[in-house]
Amino acid sequence: MKKLLILLLVVAAAVIVWGVLRKRQPLPVNTAAAKRQTLVSTLPTNGKVEPFEWQAVRAETAGVVAKVEVRDGQAIAKGQELATLTEPSLAADVDAAQAKVAEARAALSGLEAGGRPADLSDIDTRLKRLHYDLEQATRDLGSLRRLQEHNAATRADVQAAQDRVRQGEIEIDGLEKRRGALVAKPDVAAAQARLHDAEGALGLAVQAGAYLTEGGLVANVGELGRVRVRVYVDEPELGRVAIGQPVRIRWQALPGKEWDGVVERKPASIQALGSRQVGEVVCTIANRDRELIPGTNVDAEIRTAVAENALVIPREALRHDGGGDYVLLVKDGVLERRPVRTGAASATQVQIVSGLAEGDAVALPSDIPFKAGDRVASTAM
Repeated sequence: MKKLLILLLVVAAAVIVWGVLRKRQPLPVNTAAAKRQTLVSTLPTNGKVEPFEWQAVRAETAGVVAKVEVRDGQAIAKGQELATLTEPSLAADVDAAQAKVAEARAALSGLEAGGRPADLSDIDTRLKRLHYDLEQATRDLGSLRRLQEHNAATRADVQAAQDRVRQGEIEIDGLEKRRGALVAKPDVAAAQARLHDAEGALGLAVQAGAYLTEGGLVANVGELGRVRVRVYVDEPELGRVAIGQPVRIRWQALPGKEWDGVVERKPASIQALGSRQVGEVVCTIANRDRELIPGTNVDAEIRTAVAENALVIPREALRHDGGGDYVLLVKDGVLERRPVRTGAASATQVQIVSGLAEGDAVALPSDIPFKAGDRVASTAM
């Protein structure tokens, strides 16, 4: 029993010694050294292209367009003629010709249908009645003939029935002829000729082009040698934007190409863009080859600051909590919390204005948790 107790004490002591030694073992940490370099701070976002200036060209007088001298996308010189208008009186000719075509079509449609609808309906109704009466008279004639064979009907009765059948047939034949007489082939041919003439007259009136009223829009002329790009900047980032800052534009449809310009105007208000709250920053962009098309969606990058000889560290080394910005400085193999003040920033680096010196090693994030006061074995990245 005494030997077992001694053995347990030895094991407990070994565990304590192992824990102390493990606690004193330095944690592996990757570090980066603060260094000096030129830091370019950029603000990436997106935007839409529009002409630098639109000018609506309108007709000085009313008339029909006789000739269009330009086409979409064509470069326009100052004073260049865009379109030629004919005499305004031609508009009345167009209206009259259109009215005559409509009238001729209506007349032809009625003739091809067999005449006026009211006349046709009256004849059809009377024909149905006469056909019904003829069927009845034919049945009566048959019955009287059978009765005559048995001396139950006189010859005069049969003759009277025959006369009624013949009268019905004559009336039906007369109505059929009247219906056919409502529209004669020469009438249809004449109506077709009148429609053809009316359409020909309309063609002569409008072949020159569309009719324009006084002040009617002829064309929109825009300057594309330079364009404006409305860049959408998220509200928290607007404080970094200033008039005159350089801007670079990229368009996915033309990979590898870039267009440069400057910030022309800051937003006057904030608006919703999907789930974002943004301000429209207006930029002027050089477009000498006129490759950027109005309405194009582009990627934009505003250069918000350039810091020469700036002391920088990787952005991931910068930490933040309720006490503000800080880094974990490696000093004599131990992590030390060091408050810092930042300046310009890029996508990968941040300027340290105070709190660090050139060459200081700061800890980078790791899968192994560590904190100020921990002993570390650092590896420079």
